[in-house]
Amino acid sequence: MNRSAAHLVTEFVLLGFPGCWEIQVFLFSLLLVVYVLTLLGNGAIICAVRWDPRLHTPMYILLGNFAFLEIWYVSSTVPNMLANILSTTKAISFSGCFLQFYFFFSLGTTECLFLAVMAYDRYLAICHPLHYPTIMTGRLCGMLVSLCWLTGFLGYPIPIFFISQLPFCGPNIIDHFLCDMDPLMALSCAPAPITEFIFYTQSSLVLFFTVVYILRSYTLLLRAVFQVPSAAGRQKAFSTCGSHLVVVCLFYGTVMVMYVSPTYGIPTLMQKILTLVYSVVTPLFNPLIYSLRNKDMKSALRNVLCRIKVSQNL
Repeated sequence: MNRSAAHLVTEFVLLGFPGCWEIQVFLFSLLLVVYVLTLLGNGAIICAVRWDPRLHTPMYILLGNFAFLEIWYVSSTVPNMLANILSTTKAISFSGCFLQFYFFFSLGTTECLFLAVMAYDRYLAICHPLHYPTIMTGRLCGMLVSLCWLTGFLGYPIPIFFISQLPFCGPNIIDHFLCDMDPLMALSCAPAPITEFIFYTQSSLVLFFTVVYILRSYTLLLRAVFQVPSAAGRQKAFSTCGSHLVVVCLFYGTVMVMYVSPTYGIPTLMQKILTLVYSVVTPLFNPLIYSLRNKDMKSALRNVLCRIKVSQNL
């Protein structure tokens, strides 16, 4: 098939969630509230880390970058979802679909890497507290943050470019609320097993190695916690790491069901719900979990609110 005939499809139709107009309005309202709360919550964490000198430490710098990542991650899907719910055509352009595909997977990969780096930071802080300041320096923290962003965004341009060059000659209907790998490959007019294999191998390796590293870090961490003589010390260590574990379990649990286990036996609606959990619900819970279980963060957030109130009164 020549190049001119390869892209007969100029746009895709994202069906989203089924239901009558009343259900669509309810979904729109719910997603809008979740999106606004996600932006406010993660934005508050970024402001707290930036404005409070007590939070200028590697742990909170990582958390601030993670909150910044969550804002972009949820923004890669939700605004288009909101527009499609109220749209009669529910169309997304060919280039817009693949741009969303790229940002969604790049940001998701970056999140996996950040969770692994945050596990490494907590492992050092609890298992090697005396050496922590000399190991986790500002320079190393900056290098790890940069590595997460660069690896996440440089890993997918080539495979996604090759996927975009596949022949799409119709139909153009995607039974999902975003441009994902499986529905796009299903619409291609020619099979591309090598491209598909490379993409899924790359995604699976990222998930596998990061989750194995996180589990290993927390196994060693919990072993060290149980050796702490005082109950107060153990409680503080569990409180520090519990929030991270909740985010890890919620994110990795749903992602691995979607991209590691076979999805052909999972109903389409369930696939949409699982995708909604790790792409929308997790970014919402992130600021709630971290702020409610951390005294320093709660104090910094109160200072942020006070500064906002003072600036409004001026």
